[in-house]
Amino acid sequence: MFDLLVLGGGIAGMTAAATTVRGGGSAMVVEKGPLLGGSGQYAGYIWTAPDHDVMDRVNPGGDLGLKRALVDDFDDAVQWIGSLGVSCGKRVPVIGYGRGHRFDTAHYVDGCRHVVRENGVIVTEASARRLLLDDGVVRGAEIGLADGSARTVEATATLLATGGFQADPELRARYLHEQARDVELRSNPFSSGDGLRLAIEAGAAIGSEGAGFYGHLIPSGVALEPELFVDITLYYSEHAALFNLAGERFVDETAADHLTAMALLDQPEARGLLVTDARGYREWITGAYVEGADSLDKFALARSRGARCVVADSASDFAEMPAEWGYDGPKIAEELGRLARGESAGPGRESDPRALDEPPYYVVEARPAVTFPFTGVRIDPRARVLSSSGAPIPGLFAAGADIGGLYERAYAGGLAPAIVFGRRAAAGSLVN
Repeated sequence: MFDLLVLGGGIAGMTAAATTVRGGGSAMVVEKGPLLGGSGQYAGYIWTAPDHDVMDRVNPGGDLGLKRALVDDFDDAVQWIGSLGVSCGKRVPVIGYGRGHRFDTAHYVDGCRHVVRENGVIVTEASARRLLLDDGVVRGAEIGLADGSARTVEATATLLATGGFQADPELRARYLHEQARDVELRSNPFSSGDGLRLAIEAGAAIGSEGAGFYGHLIPSGVALEPELFVDITLYYSEHAALFNLAGERFVDETAADHLTAMALLDQPEARGLLVTDARGYREWITGAYVEGADSLDKFALARSRGARCVVADSASDFAEMPAEWGYDGPKIAEELGRLARGESAGPGRESDPRALDEPPYYVVEARPAVTFPFTGVRIDPRARVLSSSGAPIPGLFAAGADIGGLYERAYAGGLAPAIVFGRRAAAGSLVN
């Protein structure tokens, strides 16, 4: 019998397990993959909005209680990381409106692992087959082990922290967009919706199917491998123009790169041309996206990996774009000419990138890649899973990318809510 059974060994799950053990309880972690860390192992910053006003401005549709909890607990989350012997870098701006700290996520997961093993068990290559329900109360789960056998694990509290459903094409198509069935996965391959399915079987409420996802633009034609998740990502779309096949700019690129990726998924064939000029190349393509991050030439990397890339000497060159690319080149040439002249934003557009008036132009065909969904299990600020009636399901918690309701076509950090709600779930397990 454990105080907390954790389904998923990513940042949220390991945080909850370590917090429970530090608090005097016992924990068991069940991880589907061969290694701990989940998709968090590819990240490097804990960040979110600096205050409630900014959070409400950038994420107006998110659940108010969850937003408040995330902002209020952020500093404690940073201190918690330090308590495990993991240093956090100085506070730096992130995506313009956020503030955060760089830290070594692999070191963090290892620190959690050492704590958990003081009074707990970690099992890899295993997953939950079903939750143990007793008159509406979750009392653990039946676990399928690597050798095909099953183990019944009883626990006072059970945490769903399986990392989302982004690795399942059918769930992506259902909850994100039909075209999401075929998008690239910028994530670990084991987050295939186990937490979502278990929650639905227990009668949990699920967040909005139109909430969107966190992801980024990547170059078309590049095989996305884990070692490229950061290096190949086209973070600079805020300083460029993005065109669909019809030669239209369909999104305010200055809003943020993650919003641009969501918008591109809605466009025909989910592909577009990302265009910036020589200044954009110097300052953003080859620069660090966040202070302290590594710098490299993303255009050169994309080209070396076989992406559709080209350098155009002038805006008028786009009018002669090869027909096989499928874009309305003359229309793109016209719009780039307008941007080069620094003319004001068109109707329905809040702003434009700065004048793209320094040729040559660096062109990359881009497509969206999904890291994790915003649709998921509804929770309250204590990380308790809510039923369709709105009442908490006794004994069941959720954290990390399994939760829904926090973000609604908006984003303010992934590691921060994983740690904040992982710790809140652990507090609930110790109270129970």
